[in-house]
Amino acid sequence: MGTLLLAAAPIGRAEDASARLRTALADTPVIAAEDTRRLRRLAGDLGVRLGARVVSYYDQNEKARAAELLEELLSGRDVLVITDAGMPGVSDPGYRLVRAAVAEGVPVSVLPGPSAVTTALVVSGLPTDRFCFEGFPPRKPGERSRRLAALAAEPRTMVFFESPRRLPGTLTAMADAFGAGRPAAVCRELTKTYEEVRRGTLGELAAWADDGVRGEITLVVGGAPEPEGLSDPADLAAAVAARVDAGTPRKQAIVDVAKENGTPKRVVYDAVVQAKK
Repeated sequence: MGTLLLAAAPIGRAEDASARLRTALADTPVIAAEDTRRLRRLAGDLGVRLGARVVSYYDQNEKARAAELLEELLSGRDVLVITDAGMPGVSDPGYRLVRAAVAEGVPVSVLPGPSAVTTALVVSGLPTDRFCFEGFPPRKPGERSRRLAALAAEPRTMVFFESPRRLPGTLTAMADAFGAGRPAAVCRELTKTYEEVRRGTLGELAAWADDGVRGEITLVVGGAPEPEGLSDPADLAAAVAARVDAGTPRKQAIVDVAKENGTPKRVVYDAVVQAKK
């Protein structure tokens, strides 16, 4: 069998490419590229002559192309997958082919290299000991709001990708879901000539982005702070009861107490049910 090679591409500067990537581009017989023109430009910048059969491999043809590339691997030919920037399979094509290769017992290897996720994380100034990658937020406002609401209590630092056009709306939605005072950093054009890291609260960054932002964007948001409010189930139930006595519907009272104390609604609901027993 051949070996499937996943190659990290520079996220900005060609000189960040590894020596292993140069060798793989020159020697691998089949290269699957998200954008064949950008691949050839990168090869030219690295002084590499491509002798491989180069095929396109992007979101719209990933499923069909994965089957074709698997046949190449099963026939004994190595296949290198490279996307426009960063690591294949991380918000880029690659996952389906890796899954198919693993199922067939095909060896899979990685040529490590630049990553916008970890680059933005360490330059953001936010905690790096625990983090999660959330990819691109949903495009539709309703779906985006629901996704962010589900992350409101996430304690780890969060890393997102976003387009410059949708960034103002996303920052505003994050300020609504996480609180306008939550710390964050917008990392723009990382490793490139006009690299910029804008740090501040979500409210401040939303106001700044409203004037328009250009370039590739990686967004880093601080995790939820440790709750300082009520945590004992009896106290939570009592807080809900007090609101209900004041005229607030029970369902809304549970929502309000959960939000004020940084506690999942299910925990508050369970506390109310337990208090009635």
